[in-house]
Amino acid sequence: MKYTRLVFSFCACLAFSQAFGKAEGDLSVIRQNFNRIYVQSEGEESPLKELLLQNQPGFSVSDRVVMELQQRVPYEADRMRHYLKALQADGSWSDINYQDTNRSGWDPRLHAERILEMVKHFSNPENEYYHSKKVEKAIHRALRYWFVQKPVCLNWYYNQIGIPRTLGTAFILFEPFLTDAEKQDAITVMKQARFGMTGQNKVWLAGNVMMRGVLENDLDLVKQARDTIVSEIVRGGKEGIKDDGCFHQHGPQPQFGNYGLAYVYTMSLLSGLFSDTSMAFTPSQLEVIAGLLEEGYQWVIWQGKMDIASLGRQLFASAPLHKALSLAFAATELGGGRDARCNQVAARLLENCFSPHNGLIGHKHFWQSDYTLSRRAGWMASLKMASDRVMGVESMNGDNMKGYYMADGALYIYKDATEYYDIFPLWDWRKLPGVTCYDDVRPVPLLKHSYYPRNRGRFVGGLSDGKNGISAMELDRDGLKAQKFWLFADEAVLCLGAGISSDSALHVTTAVEQCWSREEPLRISTADDTRIWHHGRGYVLWNNLDSCFTRTVASSGSWHDVMKMYKNDTVSGRLFTLYLDHGVRPKESSYCYAVLPETTEADLRNFRTDNFRVMCNDSRLQAVWQVDRSVCWAAVREPFTLRVTPELEVDFHTPGLYRIGRGTGGRWEVYFSDPMQCQDEMQITVNGKQGTHALPQGKDRGTTLRFEVN
Repeated sequence: MKYTRLVFSFCACLAFSQAFGKAEGDLSVIRQNFNRIYVQSEGEESPLKELLLQNQPGFSVSDRVVMELQQRVPYEADRMRHYLKALQADGSWSDINYQDTNRSGWDPRLHAERILEMVKHFSNPENEYYHSKKVEKAIHRALRYWFVQKPVCLNWYYNQIGIPRTLGTAFILFEPFLTDAEKQDAITVMKQARFGMTGQNKVWLAGNVMMRGVLENDLDLVKQARDTIVSEIVRGGKEGIKDDGCFHQHGPQPQFGNYGLAYVYTMSLLSGLFSDTSMAFTPSQLEVIAGLLEEGYQWVIWQGKMDIASLGRQLFASAPLHKALSLAFAATELGGGRDARCNQVAARLLENCFSPHNGLIGHKHFWQSDYTLSRRAGWMASLKMASDRVMGVESMNGDNMKGYYMADGALYIYKDATEYYDIFPLWDWRKLPGVTCYDDVRPVPLLKHSYYPRNRGRFVGGLSDGKNGISAMELDRDGLKAQKFWLFADEAVLCLGAGISSDSALHVTTAVEQCWSREEPLRISTADDTRIWHHGRGYVLWNNLDSCFTRTVASSGSWHDVMKMYKNDTVSGRLFTLYLDHGVRPKESSYCYAVLPETTEADLRNFRTDNFRVMCNDSRLQAVWQVDRSVCWAAVREPFTLRVTPELEVDFHTPGLYRIGRGTGGRWEVYFSDPMQCQDEMQITVNGKQGTHALPQGKDRGTTLRFEVN
């Protein structure tokens, strides 16, 4: 019996010793990973780092991801000397406004950023300040100021997420040099973050709790944080990664460039921090994140810049460039840079989004997000819509003060990705490309309660055959109604509008283009249409010839008017604007125009408008026969019979979006999607042959169905 108890006691002690050793091992590896990621990688060279050095974000941006992008900028001696020289006796810096009350771009955050930067240089053996007593004293002094003054922001985000995330990294890197009192103060700072919330906010908070667990040597807390983090590596929830490949936060609202980017960036970082431990991300978890990159993000970046429509409320200076660059770093580091699948996805993303040669050609509609992207070898088009299901864009904390119309059918077309780059302070925000809205000299209304008032239109969606496609939007907002339609073809984007009606005494306009002016536009008018050529792009307008207006004027504005965190300085430039005026109180007004993204003056003159034969353009039906492909594209809002050609007569029994053309075997082939996402089946009669087909249900409502007419 004594022998048995002795053996049991020995085994228990051995198990405890092994468990304790494993705990110490995991925590030790995590600390090493912090050092490897934040310190040792600083000297590594790469094309991405070269691009970053050429386009440094600076420290004025409040975007969390872009702030961390700035932290990647290699050591700069002059800046470090400035920090040391300017640090005051009480541990503060005189150029930081510690009484700042801004909710975005909160100035005291710079104090935490500087602490982290000093700690990184202090910890780097290849740095001249490595274990410098002068720097060590400066770090202690700066920490003491924060611990004593305890700055608090009016925006909860900085208190619970932003500051603990920055200082937590500094605490772990500087941990061997923290006094016992500093260690307790550091843990107090980290306790401001607790488990909770949803989506990316949940991930941020859990990441901060994880860092507290490392400081407290509490492996159970670290594991709990890790499990909380990976619980968000799922598809198909109300928020987070959606089944269509988009990312939502703050309700049914696309957030590719804001919370979604932060999600990918944070998950990539955490996958590296947990690598080589018992808590490493599993291959299936990495696959979910890689899928978001492949199905979502590689579509929204063109020539190294993120689509404006995907930025959300974060319309910072240089945002398209810096957000795209942040994503590139996240993609290349996902899985610690050692997972074959993640590396393949990252390589394709860099090739398609950052090289001069776009290899991703096709058409994609994000059916849960009212968002369409069409990519060709030489250009990309994006379309941002909203509906009674999907919120367009938000404004809060002084961000996006003018984006009231950003989701009302905004169409951006890119060739070199500079067309709209940093144009936000100068824009006439009532003339966003593609948008139909009221014209007014008064300031643009401010969005309230996120995207409010919302579009009440239900008929909003898209259809894709893989290469080309259509989208449609029922606009019903602020007393203005319209039916909008877009056909994305190989050489052009055809835009139709119908049923434009309002009782307002304000003029209603549809903007065709508003971009940087590169040259004086050339106007070519005929009896049937108006053609305008500007900087390698053509615009052809049918009808509405008397209501077509162009202007190329010097404009000025302030970033402060768009994003309150900026100073009220004036910037200026020349803009090219092309728009249609539907007059006051329009009734069933319409328009028809095409944009040729990549053309010459000669090709514009020779462009055959009859290749896109508009069969009908009213509130009931918008239909186009594309002659060169023998395809009929249609947005059907009520049952309608249409004789397209002598060989094709169609009875549309079911409202929806249609593509009808010859299949590979010569039979008629139909693509259909339900933009209202409420129907269970559809009926159609093609040349007298009627068919009934079940529609995708559940998470697939709104996707494209394909079938042949037998």
